[in-house]
Amino acid sequence: MYKKTRKVPDLWWNAYVCRPLAAVLVALVQGTRLTPNQITLGAVFVCLGGALVWLWVPGYAGLVLGALLFELSYVLDCADGMLARWRETASPTGHLLDFLMDEIKAFVVLAAVAVRLFLERADVRILFLGLFGLVCLASGIALTTFLRRPEIVGPTSTVARPTAGLLGLVERLAKFVIHYPSYIWLAALLGRIEYYFVPYIAVNALYAARTFLSVGLRFGRSA
Repeated sequence: MYKKTRKVPDLWWNAYVCRPLAAVLVALVQGTRLTPNQITLGAVFVCLGGALVWLWVPGYAGLVLGALLFELSYVLDCADGMLARWRETASPTGHLLDFLMDEIKAFVVLAAVAVRLFLERADVRILFLGLFGLVCLASGIALTTFLRRPEIVGPTSTVARPTAGLLGLVERLAKFVIHYPSYIWLAALLGRIEYYFVPYIAVNALYAARTFLSVGLRFGRSA
């Protein structure tokens, strides 16, 4: 079931950790009436549970428990698409719903970590940094959605090739930081959730700035 429903290529955290676990879940529910969209929505509530733990359960135990709940949410996020592919019911609307819920979960996690760090350190600058990060994250998502619209892409668009050399290495590192399920658990185990917080905001800020500049240069000269 894992081999028939996995994505190729895929991120290492997905391929070796989350999708094998998700395949077990798919095997358990594939004969039931549970739908992929229901799993997608359920993953959001599990993520919200993790965020509440981060906000209300202090100390190391709360930090690790919240991270575990979030990783469970991500396993569910892998399982929804795998179940759809197993049943051969994958659809563009299901994909869009999954992407939308991923965005919501990214907002929830970043906001929860910002508030947790503020409660621990009583430093209002952390809240300001968190708000700045949320603006950058939302702006990057909005800009990307705009650039991917069919009216903007056009019928002659081509798939971008991976960048080679040092720039390609930087882009791969940035993509790793953006995919925080791959490492937020480690930051929690180390008791240093700022190892997720600061790099994640920095990469989103750079991406939003670069994409806004691209949109500005492309459309600023036209009517």
